[in-house]
Amino acid sequence: MELRLLLFERMSRGVKIDRGHLARPGADVIAHAGKMPAVRLRGPGLVNGCRPASYCNAPVSGYCRARSQGGAGGPHAPSACFDIAVILVKRRACRLGAAAGLALLVTAGAAKADALALPAISPPLVANPNPFSFAAGPLGTIYVGGMVSGFALAQNNPYAGDINSRWDLSNAQLVVQKTDGLVQFYVQAGQYDVPALATPTVSSSYYTNHAFGFVPQAFLKLAPTDNFSIEVGKLPTLIGDENTFSFQNPNIERGLGWNQTNGQTRGVQANYTIGPVLLNLSWSDGYYSDRFNWISGMATWTIDSANTLGLVGAGNAGKTPANTFITPLFQNNQQIYDLIYTRTAGAWVLQPYVQVSQVPEDRAIGIDSSGSTWAAAFLVNYNIAPNWNLAGRIEYIGTSGGLNLLEGPAGNAWSLTVTPTFQYKIYFMRAEASYVVADRTTQGETTFGEFGTKSNQFRALLETGVLF
Repeated sequence: MELRLLLFERMSRGVKIDRGHLARPGADVIAHAGKMPAVRLRGPGLVNGCRPASYCNAPVSGYCRARSQGGAGGPHAPSACFDIAVILVKRRACRLGAAAGLALLVTAGAAKADALALPAISPPLVANPNPFSFAAGPLGTIYVGGMVSGFALAQNNPYAGDINSRWDLSNAQLVVQKTDGLVQFYVQAGQYDVPALATPTVSSSYYTNHAFGFVPQAFLKLAPTDNFSIEVGKLPTLIGDENTFSFQNPNIERGLGWNQTNGQTRGVQANYTIGPVLLNLSWSDGYYSDRFNWISGMATWTIDSANTLGLVGAGNAGKTPANTFITPLFQNNQQIYDLIYTRTAGAWVLQPYVQVSQVPEDRAIGIDSSGSTWAAAFLVNYNIAPNWNLAGRIEYIGTSGGLNLLEGPAGNAWSLTVTPTFQYKIYFMRAEASYVVADRTTQGETTFGEFGTKSNQFRALLETGVLF
């Protein structure tokens, strides 16, 4: 019997993984419903942590989907430790020579479950390869997982009202999902905190209550064909290169570029795969404004087995006067664009991206001037050993115009973040050091320090938890 497996491993926030779209009998590959491209690669691979001698030093991430060539395939696949010929959908480096989505063509072997595609997790962290599941009658198989993690943070030059150190939950979330058939669903619920560079820290209870609520993601998905699907509900954004929650990213803190994007959104999204190109189109409420006037799109081109290119464009098609903790007035009325490139080479994942945004003047809703941002970032992950990785990020962001889009009008900043990571099965621990320097700041305009007079900030963090 021949099996086709699709192994998903998401890259940092800008490349969303397929949200559980499984291939049906007779289809060659699985369509992806997020920012996951299809890339082809040949070579020896590894499955469920087993490693052929000549390919990779790290265990495979285990984001697999499979089905029998002639029968219904479940959301998990028979797989075993054997040499395999690989045809893979690849986006970001992982244990399998660094892949983000892999379709593995193998001969049948011993059965073992593999991790689910959602929630999307970038290397170096790896989801539980044996998630809990149960039969729910006519609904089919339901999968239950989650993440529990906490962090400690110390910083100098805290913002006014912030503190020098804190410890808190970073994630205490439960995930319930159905990943096959015409009708699928995904629900992620719980408490969370989202530390980010150049922003004040807040408690997890405050962030949860003032951001996306106790259920940050929940959507219904209709997948009538193998290459087309529609999702409706509370969805991850298409914009940017980093995901929202700490466990999904190589670094504990979100970056300077992420601060200009929205983390989650409410609306409807269509996904279509044609050859090596994945297309996504979304109509939503943008920065969680509850006013549905945002249009977002993404095209991801799989160039070859080691290279992918993604282009994102999004903007407010109307005007929205809301200005809250999670719905900033300026960013919610902007247009924003990302160009994201990924190169995988052995134990390395190299990912530069650029991002630009433009906020038009609109005095009717309180925007008294125009402004723009441009950002460039370079993210890297190196697999040191099977349980050890080193992730890094360096970035720069500049602004122009009369709006405070960073640390004051026409301000700019750069940052450096280093995150060594250890993971053993479902347990992980990682440390982080980050340094931000702001230039051309305006005193009192959210600049560092109690009185807004400092131009830099250093943070040290430690996060540990389980992905179950």
